[in-house]
Amino acid sequence: MAPPTDSFEEAWQAQVLAIADAMVRAGHFSASDWAKALGDELRAARTEPDTLETYYLSALSALEKLSAAKTSLTATAQSERASAWRRAYETTPHGAPVCLPDAPRSTLN
Repeated sequence: MAPPTDSFEEAWQAQVLAIADAMVRAGHFSASDWAKALGDELRAARTEPDTLETYYLSALSALEKLSAAKTSLTATAQSERASAWRRAYETTPHGAPVCLPDAPRSTLN
């Protein structure tokens, strides 16, 4: 399964790949680790529709799993941060910036 085009349907899709690249460049995990994790997720998604969304959801899952395995950012912390962002954007008026005023900052080791 691979993206059928050279474009992204949504900004988050490009951001997933950019974050993965930045984490490889920063040494949080290797390009080989990323390739294996992405391949594993794509194989697991073979029964899903072959769409850009499926591909990038697989990439996001691979990134989340690698982040939890290779950094101090736990799966629980990822889930809590995602929930905080969801609450923030659901309650932010249209056109206003989305902010997490009291969100703790975690660092990657």
